[in-house]
Amino acid sequence: MPPARHSPNQNHLLGALPDLEFAALSPHLEPCPLALGEMLYEPGQRLHHAYFPTSAVVSLHYVTENGAAAETAGVGNEGMVGVSLFMGGDSTPSSAVVQTAGHAYRLERRRLKLAFDGAGLLQPLLLRYMQALITQTAQTAACNRHHSVEQQLSRWLLLTLDRAPERELVMTQELVASMLGVRRESVTEAARTLQQRGCIRYRRGHITVVDRQGLETRACECYGLVKTELGRLLGDVQYRQDTVP
Repeated sequence: MPPARHSPNQNHLLGALPDLEFAALSPHLEPCPLALGEMLYEPGQRLHHAYFPTSAVVSLHYVTENGAAAETAGVGNEGMVGVSLFMGGDSTPSSAVVQTAGHAYRLERRRLKLAFDGAGLLQPLLLRYMQALITQTAQTAACNRHHSVEQQLSRWLLLTLDRAPERELVMTQELVASMLGVRRESVTEAARTLQQRGCIRYRRGHITVVDRQGLETRACECYGLVKTELGRLLGDVQYRQDTVP
């Protein structure tokens, strides 16, 4: 089977830009493969690039002084990693780590700022995406505080599945526990319950969703709220036709 082809159009924000605006930006978009566990940003470090995922999924983390971590939001082909670059900040207290390997396009910070400050569609698109990202962050905080690990895991799997091209997700229970900010044993128990109910199939390092509808019934309302808000803010966007063969 020939290797998969990649295009900036596979990212929803880049794919929504008008032809002329995209033509001016595209020479500066650098394709880059992202490996599982790769750290894109460290807390407090100056950011040099924005990343527009196409098939990769990136997790935004906050890490405490004792090393405990939890995901605040995930970013896939619907968005961009590095919103601080157009919001006026050069750094962020959070980290960005690849949770699903794949591809992205990166854009140097100066080029992003020039495009954002221009008269095109990129600025309103990024601001609307930023609002959706804030909603996701707030909903994740509420979910982690008030819902069971099984509900959190179901919500997280559904959001990841929406962004990933495959039904099988490659990740360890340790990684999932870090994303949710819970003990590994809690993830093991929740995954076992979902597997017994026929929602997922789990083997070491691989999670396959076999009954999406069943998984949606096990998730809390947070999944639907985040998805609805993203659709409300960006659902009317018109996309260029993808030319990838």
